[in-house]
Amino acid sequence: MTTATATPVSKPQSRAQWLLWGLLALIQLGLISIPLFDRLDVQHSGSAVSLAVVPVDPRDLLRGDYVVINLAIGTISRTVPGADNVQSGDSIFVGLKSEGTGAAVPVLIAKERADAGDLAIAGTVRSVLGDEIRVDYGIDAFFLPEGEGLEIERMDTSRILLEISLTEDGRSLPVNLLVDGKAFRSDAIF
Repeated sequence: MTTATATPVSKPQSRAQWLLWGLLALIQLGLISIPLFDRLDVQHSGSAVSLAVVPVDPRDLLRGDYVVINLAIGTISRTVPGADNVQSGDSIFVGLKSEGTGAAVPVLIAKERADAGDLAIAGTVRSVLGDEIRVDYGIDAFFLPEGEGLEIERMDTSRILLEISLTEDGRSLPVNLLVDGKAFRSDAIF
């Protein structure tokens, strides 16, 4: 007498379960894509503005070389109009003046975007010390292919500019690292 062993038959999942899993996947994709859409919005709706930088070259073991972006406009003189009204922790808008292909310079500090002029970048006051105001703009690194960080570090910093995309509401992101006015590397999505 032989005995047959029954193999378990798997139940197909119900349609409701598949829809639930699909909905969860869509929600996760949506949450992941929010920063990407914000970056795309800044890149496409912003104006190109060049800023002077003072690079320092560290490494990220997972992402390769990057240049720490120390913006020249990160330190603003207290003689700039509006500077006497700011304190550490304040959200501000720094009005910029851009002439030709050179770096934009700060000409005004305001607490409201409407008061900062046509071209303004949003930032947060890190400190107010003596005759200087230190401002953080949230632009702190530019990633490069491995080995190129040292090349940038060795260059004369007067040859290097960071081109950013700057929206009307003051949001910004790095787009190109310029050397002698030409794109050295691009961080643009498109």
